[in-house]
Amino acid sequence: MEHTLDELVEKQCTADQAQAQIEQLRDEYGPPAAETWSEQQTETYETAWRAWRDLARDVQAAITEYAKVEEKARYDVEADVKKQARHPELASA
Repeated sequence: MEHTLDELVEKQCTADQAQAQIEQLRDEYGPPAAETWSEQQTETYETAWRAWRDLARDVQAAITEYAKVEEKARYDVEADVKKQARHPELASA
């Protein structure tokens, strides 16, 4: 499946949001190794972590595919996607 650069940016934004959710849970619950987590907290964290991991894996695979199809360096595509996703005001610069 071929992707557009806009789709890659959207995927990266979604993965970044999932990562932010993980960070929010860590702030709220404390470190993952804390023995004070309830079973519900552990389940919530693990579910969020798996979602982030899967989204991050998917965006990385899509970037690799896009770079190959467009005959561009993967690193350059990834950098451009992250720049547009995280700093859209700088994307056109």
